Order: sequence, then C-alpha cells, then structure tokens
Amino acid sequence: MGDVTKILDRLEGVRETGANKWISCCPAHEDRSPSLSIRDADGRILLHCFAGCETDDVLGAIGLTFTDIMPERVSTEHGHKPMRQRFDARQVLGCLDHESLVVAIIGADFIERRSLDESTWQRLSIAVGRINKGRAEAAPLRHKGAVAA
Repeated sequence: MGDVTKILDRLEGVRETGANKWISCCPAHEDRSPSLSIRDADGRILLHCFAGCETDDVLGAIGLTFTDIMPERVSTEHGHKPMRQRFDARQVLGCLDHESLVVAIIGADFIERRSLDESTWQRLSIAVGRINKGRAEAAPLRHKGAVAA
C-alpha cells in the first residue's frame, strides 16, 4: 500500500512543491487556498493540514484509512520493530552541553552570593526544562538495565 497517487487522485488543487512533496486543498474543511501538505516518505504517506484538521478526518473525507497510507512495518529476526531516531543526537548533546554549563555557572554564582535574581531563576528554569526534554528524547535509547542519572 502507501501509493501516493491513490491520495493525490482524490484531492483538489494538487500542486507539486518538491521531490515527493505536494500541497492541495484539504477535503476535511472548506479550503479556499491549499492547506494540506502531502509527502511520500519512503512509502509512508505523511499528511498535515495547516488549518488543524486531524489526519483521520482528512483520510475519511477521501474514503481512506491509515492502512492506506502506511505500509506494514518490517520486523527484525528478533521480533522487534526497527526504531527510527526522532532527533539529531549531535544537536541534543550540544544543547545538553550548553545548558549544563548554564546550570554550572548559575550554581557557582549562587554559592558566591547565596541568592539569585528573578531573571537568573527564569534562565535556570529554562535550562532545566531543556535538559529534561533532551533526556526524554534519549529515553528510548536507554537500556532496560541501565540506571538513570
């Protein structure tokens, strides 16, 4: 399955925007100008309505379901599905490195002054949030037996 022409043939105002990329009017709402993005990503058809329509509503409006746009997943010899990396590990590590440095500098300032102003507390909160987000992105990569730091 996953044949993009099956979808493109059912849409109005289809226009190619790049290699394996199109835009069209969304069939799930009254669309005056094209707001539905269509992309063929190695056999998986990705749909995004910039007006906010849910993918299942878009598919339902053209008489299709998710099984029509997503091929069956390939399993490995061990029965596990291959995991696609959702992020660029170098970017995450770079962010974690930077935010860890911010936390270290703020910690040193706190030790020296024993207080922090409101803007410094806000920056510390942002750093902690970014570190937690980076840890969450990496969570699927942790081994079951590993101890979280």
